[in-house]
Amino acid sequence: MKYLSTLIPILLLDFTVTVNADTAMIPHIKENVMTMTMNINEQQFEVRLHDNPAAKAFVNTLPLQLEMDELNGNEKFADLPHTFPSSPVRPGTIQNGDLMLYGTQTLVLFYSSFESSYRYTPIGKVINPENLPAQMDKNKILVRFNDH
Repeated sequence: MKYLSTLIPILLLDFTVTVNADTAMIPHIKENVMTMTMNINEQQFEVRLHDNPAAKAFVNTLPLQLEMDELNGNEKFADLPHTFPSSPVRPGTIQNGDLMLYGTQTLVLFYSSFESSYRYTPIGKVINPENLPAQMDKNKILVRFNDH
């Protein structure tokens, strides 16, 4: 019995180490996060793309350069070269850095947060949009989108 009481903690310890070693050998499954870069006035931004057909179709058009026009003091927009799949939602609050599809062919980049009743298909989100408003000082801007 004395042997058994010594053996059980050793077996438990061995089991714990084995389980931890086995899980350490399993690679962590990383979310399949799609990203791309967006360049405005030589300033590069990273964009995390949504997992939807519109975002996937957008990535398939890259590299892409668009001249985007000002609208309402909070967004830039441009017509895309062709239509994209859309599944519009009413986001309620638009955030600085949201990249959305309006209709099926208009790309909209928001550089200010505000409430909206419009419907958009989400394409992506600028990961660190703090410097985005500073790049929007002109009525028209040239934006380059590239995959990694």
